[in-house]
Amino acid sequence: MMANLKVYADRMSQPSRAVLIFCRFNGIDFEEIKVDISKRHHLSPEFKEVNPLQKVPAIVHGNFNLSESHAILVYIASTFPGVADHWYPSDLFTRAKINSVLDWHHSNLRHGAVNYVLDTVLGPATGRPLNSKAAAEAERVLLSSLSKLEDVWLNGDGRFLLGGSQPSIADLSLVCELMQLEVLEEKDRSRILSPYKKVLQWIENTRTATNPYFEDVHSILYRAKKKFEQQRSKVAESGTEPRNKMGSHSKM
Repeated sequence: MMANLKVYADRMSQPSRAVLIFCRFNGIDFEEIKVDISKRHHLSPEFKEVNPLQKVPAIVHGNFNLSESHAILVYIASTFPGVADHWYPSDLFTRAKINSVLDWHHSNLRHGAVNYVLDTVLGPATGRPLNSKAAAEAERVLLSSLSKLEDVWLNGDGRFLLGGSQPSIADLSLVCELMQLEVLEEKDRSRILSPYKKVLQWIENTRTATNPYFEDVHSILYRAKKKFEQQRSKVAESGTEPRNKMGSHSKM
C-alpha cells in the first residue's frame, strides 16, 4: 500500500488548481489540506515545516515533501499507478518537449498573467495601489506569450500542446494559469484573449477533457469573479472604492 498523499493547496492559486484537478481526474487517493493564503496560513510555523518556501501547492507523500507545481505534477504522474501515459509520456523526446513548455511557462505566460491580474484587479482589491505602468508591461509580456503559445506550442493539428490528441500536465498547468483571467472585467478579458482563436479552443478542449473536476475546482474562482463584478458595479454607481477587500493570494 502506498503512503497517503497530502496536497496543501489554496484553490485561488492556479498552480494549486492544476494539481488538484490532476489528482482527482486520475483517481488518486489524497487528502486536500486547505492553506488559506488570505488568512496567512502559508506563513504559519506548521506550514513552514511542510514547505520552507511557504508557497502553495506543496505535497507530503510519506516522508517525502515537495513544492513547485510542475515538479509535483511530474512526481505524481511518474509515481502513482493508473495515470495514463499521455499526461507525462514515457517517451523521452516527448517528455523533454513537455518539460520545455513547463520551463517556458514560468518566465513568460505565468509572468505576464500573474502580474497583469495583480496590477489590475487583485492588487487594488486588497489595498495595493494601482500600478498602470506595471500593468502595461505585464500585458505586453502576456500578449507576447499568447502569441508564442498560439504560433509555437499550438502550431499543429492536435487538440492540445505540441500537437497532442490528449492533454499533458503542461496543458493543465498553462490552462489553469489563463483561467485566472476570469477575474478581469469581461471587456479586458475579451480584448486580451479573443484574437487568439487557437488558444481559446485549446482552453475549452482542456476544460472538456478534465471535467467535471475542472469546473468543480474552479468554482471558487467563479465566485471571486462574481464578487469582483459586484464591487465594480458598486463603484460605478457610487463613484467610490468598495470598503470590502478580498484577501491577498500570493503565489496565485
